[in-house]
Amino acid sequence: MAFDPHREDYHRLALRFARTLDDMDPTKAAKAFVNFGRRFAQDRDALPQTDADRAFHLVAEATTLIDYQLPFSTDEEAETIISRGHQLLEEALSLDPKCYDAMRMEVAGRCASFEEYYTFLLERRDEVKARCAELAAEARKDTSQERAQVATDLAQRPYLRWIAMLASKALICGRNKETLRLCEELFSLDPADTADARFTAALAYAKLEDEQGLDQLETRCQAIPHLYGSQDAWMLLARLAMAHKRRDFPLARQTLARIVELYPQASPILARQRELPDGVFARLSVPPYSEDELVVAVSEATVLFQEGRDLLARGTLGSWVLRESLTLATSEQRADLQDMISLAESVPGGRGLFGGPSSPSDEGGVR
Repeated sequence: MAFDPHREDYHRLALRFARTLDDMDPTKAAKAFVNFGRRFAQDRDALPQTDADRAFHLVAEATTLIDYQLPFSTDEEAETIISRGHQLLEEALSLDPKCYDAMRMEVAGRCASFEEYYTFLLERRDEVKARCAELAAEARKDTSQERAQVATDLAQRPYLRWIAMLASKALICGRNKETLRLCEELFSLDPADTADARFTAALAYAKLEDEQGLDQLETRCQAIPHLYGSQDAWMLLARLAMAHKRRDFPLARQTLARIVELYPQASPILARQRELPDGVFARLSVPPYSEDELVVAVSEATVLFQEGRDLLARGTLGSWVLRESLTLATSEQRADLQDMISLAESVPGGRGLFGGPSSPSDEGGVR
């Protein structure tokens, strides 16, 4: 997955440190840079840095708290984490008022609705774009081509994250075509798709029932060398949703089975369909084809699962996936999913969960 703020923090200071070695003897410069990693880990404050660098370091610390600790904290811990997170972001903005990652994250915690946050991101979009373009133009002047490339990439990243978040909120707010326009902008700015726009786009194509668009997205993904394939959870969940909507249940089951084949603990994750808070810095950075990746994808696919009305109060697709994923679970997993099994069998159409029809949609019932 794309954005790791701590890695980015390291790259920012490594780049600045490398620039201080330009006038040094090459042998001494090489030795100095060998020690950079140790100094970064043990005495970061002593390294050359600007207030903007210090601000981004605070953003990285806030991200650890808000995105990676808060969702799994107790109620007692949560209040402290939220308070400390806001404190770090406010300090970052006092150092660098144009630290757009800190600005975006701080506002996210104070907006009362997705719509309000979407509006904020939209209204400040041009400002962020102009500032990042200005920094990128300055970065390209570096005498080292390699450093110029790294610096330009770092300068553009806050805008990539801004647009990626705007696309995500557009999807949640039901602006599916706008989501795709924003994803297209991300692809044009970032052909390697560092921002993982393909994941958001896949869900938007499924919402629009645009199979041709999804096919084209898959072809585009296959042409990006560093990606690990187009058979990721977002693409498969989008395919599953479209097959289910046109009542092609054999294909929907085949796609569901493929997800279970690719991802560990897939059946319990698909049955529970836990909705996580979205990452505030960016989509959570997790290993590809990991249990955590599927958890994130299923949470984002709530926009598909909860469409329509269903007796399980999950949405038509959500209830269908619940029942079908239970049939694919191992005996050990079923033992841990008794609450889900009871829920699935508590409504008409849920009978014979591991025998006869497992979904009312197959029987012409709830749709």
